[in-house]
Formats: sequence, structure tokens, C-alpha cells
Amino acid sequence: MISVKELVRESHLPSNYFAPDVYLQGDLEAGLIENRDGARLLALPDALLRAIYEGLAEEVGAASESVLYKCGAWWGKTFYRRFAEEVSQHHQKPIADIEMIEFLQCLKQSWKTHGWGKIDLDFDFYQQGFIVVKVWNSAFAKSSPSIGKPKCFVESGLLSSFFSGLTGQKLHCIQTTCESMGAECNHFVLGLPDRVRRAEAWLQENHDHAAIMDRLCQGQVERRVSV
Repeated sequence: MISVKELVRESHLPSNYFAPDVYLQGDLEAGLIENRDGARLLALPDALLRAIYEGLAEEVGAASESVLYKCGAWWGKTFYRRFAEEVSQHHQKPIADIEMIEFLQCLKQSWKTHGWGKIDLDFDFYQQGFIVVKVWNSAFAKSSPSIGKPKCFVESGLLSSFFSGLTGQKLHCIQTTCESMGAECNHFVLGLPDRVRRAEAWLQENHDHAAIMDRLCQGQVERRVSV
């Protein structure tokens, strides 16, 4: 007969690893913030984010968009590595073996706990080769100056590297809607670079998110037919 003690020991029921009351630690009065493993965390005040955007725009002009995307890509690479290590250790198995619902719960809570807003994934276009990411209450959309088009370049770069690490493929990310322009949320489209970059021209022509997804998916159908 199996004892209750053995059953409890063998059954691993992971808690919410990224719950803010246990994940965020440190001495706030001393200005020290750490995660539950003791790694240092950095708080970015709104005033600092605004200064970064304005300083880059003044120094490099339109090239600031590329700079911010590359900064986000570097950030996303390190974020994915740390996220994968923490989640794998907590669930006691490689991240590739974690159930999708568990992975999504970890990602959503991690995104929220780090103060980046609310995130959700839309797999409706997965068969066509695209993943749509939706973000609400983005600090980057709020802090950056209005430029008349989607402007969360840091998040775009971060998402591209994060999902490139997760899938093992080089992915590109483009933002199609932005809260700063009155949208309900920020839409980001992930896919192979040569496929996703076609949407940049459609954004310049002021096509909305639904129209861009229709064109992207139609392009995939036409490509398969021609092959």
C-alpha cells in the first residue's frame, strides 16, 4: 500500500511561481528589488522611459526605431533564458515538456508581475504561420511620444527574441495596433521575417489589423498554390 506521505512527495503540484507577493522581494526603502532567486530587478520610472525615447529621437532621428527594436531583442533573449530556467526548475521538467496551458499561465503572470501590462496569445493564424500577441496597459505605449503609428518597438524586439528562443526559429515581430492611437490593445504579429515584413508597407497605407492579417494569410495561400 502506498502511504500518503509517499503520494504527496511524488505528486508535484507547482504553485504560481510568478505571484507578485512571493516573486518580488527586497528592501524598497533602500531601493533594492530582487526576484525570489535573488536576481536584481530594475525599475524604470515613466520619466526615465520618456527621457530615453526623447534622447534617442534627438540623437539618431528615425533610426531610433531600429535602435529600440534591437534593444528589445537583446532584452528578450535574456528574458527568455531566465524565464525558461525559472519555469523549468519550478515545474521540474524542460520548458518544451510543459503543457501549453501551464506555459501560458506562467507567461501571463510573469508579464504582469514585471509591470509590463496584460498579455494574451492568439493562435487563430498558427496554421498560416503567424502568432498574434495582444498586450493591454503597455508602459511603452504610454511613455513614448506620439508618432502617428504603432510605436512599441521595444516590445516588438522583446517578443521576437522570446518566441525565437521558444520555437528555435528566427522570427520577426511587427506591431499593427497601438493603445497610443486609440486602439483597445496593442497587436503584435510574429512570423518568419520574409513573411511578416510585408506588413510594413500595409501599415504605411493605414490598413487596420484585420486587413493586414487577411493579406498575410492570403499571401500564404497564394504561395502554397504557386508551389
